[in-house]
Amino acid sequence: MPITNFNHPDPYKYQTGFDSYHETEAVDGALPIGQNSPQKAPYGLYTEKLSGTAFTAPRHENKQTWVYRILPAAAHENFTAEDADSYHTSMTIETHKLHHIPNQLRWNPFDLDEKVDWVHGLHLIAGSGDPTQKQGLGILMYAAGKDMDKEAFYSADGDFLIVPQHGVLDIQTELGRILLRPNEICVIPRGVRYRVTLPDGPVRGYICELYQGHYQLPELGPIGSNCLANARDFQAPIAAFDDEEESEYKLFAKFNNNLFTARQNHTPFDVVAWHGNYYPFKYDLGRFNVIGSISFDHPDPSIFTVLTAPSDHLGTAVADFVIFPPRWLVAEGTFRPPWYHRNTMSEFMGLISGDYDAKIGGGFKPAGASLHNVMSAHGPDSGAFEGASNAELKPQKVGDGSMAFMFESTHMVGVSEWGLKTCQKVQPEYNEHSWKPLKRHFVNPSKKKLKVEF
Repeated sequence: MPITNFNHPDPYKYQTGFDSYHETEAVDGALPIGQNSPQKAPYGLYTEKLSGTAFTAPRHENKQTWVYRILPAAAHENFTAEDADSYHTSMTIETHKLHHIPNQLRWNPFDLDEKVDWVHGLHLIAGSGDPTQKQGLGILMYAAGKDMDKEAFYSADGDFLIVPQHGVLDIQTELGRILLRPNEICVIPRGVRYRVTLPDGPVRGYICELYQGHYQLPELGPIGSNCLANARDFQAPIAAFDDEEESEYKLFAKFNNNLFTARQNHTPFDVVAWHGNYYPFKYDLGRFNVIGSISFDHPDPSIFTVLTAPSDHLGTAVADFVIFPPRWLVAEGTFRPPWYHRNTMSEFMGLISGDYDAKIGGGFKPAGASLHNVMSAHGPDSGAFEGASNAELKPQKVGDGSMAFMFESTHMVGVSEWGLKTCQKVQPEYNEHSWKPLKRHFVNPSKKKLKVEF
C-alpha cells in the first residue's frame, strides 16, 4: 500500500483535497447559511476574513477563508520588538547579512536543541529576495526540545513549507490541529497563527518559506490527469477550538524576518467554524506516485516535483519542492544516477532518512544539507560515478528506507552568517572529497602513438 507506516499514530481527523473549498464547524450551526457576514453571527461569534491574496486576484488564484470566532484576532496589545540576539531568522541586520558565494556547500547533520521551543529554534540558513516586497524565499532549519507555552506564532513574511526530519510536531492552528511526522510535509500559510508542542521529544527539520505567491501542484502536461502528488491525498484540518475565558497568551509575529511579541487576554485558538480555500494542509510523501524512464536516459528531476510556486515567468519557479523517493531504475544503456550539471536554478538539498544514491561517499547524511547555487557545478561523487559506469544494468530498486528532497529556486540564494559560520557544520572538504578524486578516462585518438615500421 503506497502510504508511510508511521510509528506515531495520528489522533486527528482531516478533510481531503488540495486547493479545495472546505467548510467545517466544531459546533453544529456555527456556519451562517447563504451569506458570509450576517448582522449577528451564530452563537454570538465574530466574523473575520483571512485573505491570502488581493481581493481582485483572478478567481483561480484567489485565496481566502471566513472564520467565526469567539474574539477577533485584532484584540491584542501593541507589538514590541524582541531582542535580536534571542532569535536567528533575520537577514536584514548588518551582522546577519547574506553571503553570496559560488562554492558548493555541504553541511554535516544539524544538532538537536532541547533547550528551546519552536519559535526560538528557527535558524535561517539561506535566502533571497525581500519579504517586504513579497519576492523570493527563505530556507531555514528548525531544532527544538520544548513545547510552546501559552503562546502562538505566525509569519507575515510567507508560507512555511515544513519538512520534518526527526520527531513529531503537534501543530495547533487557528483552523484546527495537524500532527506532523517525518516523511510528511505541512504548509502553513502566511498569517495563520499556531502553536507547536512535541509529543515525542525533540524535533528537527527543514523549512522553505515562500515570500512570493503560494504553493500549488505542478502541471502534469502529457503525463495526464494523475500521478506525482494527487490532489485527493492532501489533508486539511477540521475546526477545533479552545473555550478559555480570561486566559493570557503571548503572540509572536515574524515580520520582515524580525521577531515581535504582543500580549492578549484570550486564546488565539477560538475559531468555532470556517469555510474557504486558505488553510494549512499536510501530505504523506509515501503517497507520491513516481514517474521515470522505462527505456533510456535520465529525465529531468522536475518529474519528482511535489509542489511548486511559480514566478512571473512561465515554467520558472520561485521554489519547487522535489523529492527522491524509493523507485525502480530500469533504463537501458544509461548512466542511471543524476548527470553532472550546471543549473541556472539554485539547488538546496536535504536528507530526511537513509542514503542518497548519487552520493555514496558518506558525507551527505540525514539532517544534513547541501547547496549548489546558480551555475555551481555538481553531480555524482567519484564513487557513485565509477559504480554506476560499471554496474550491471538490471532492474534496480533504489532508495529503500530513504527520502532525499530539494528546494529548487530561480533565485541566487545567499547564505546566512549562521549557516556559513556560526553553526560550524559546513564541510570545508566537500569539493575535494566528492569530485577531486574523479579520474580522467578520455583517450584522445589523435594522440595515440603510431607504430613506426623499419
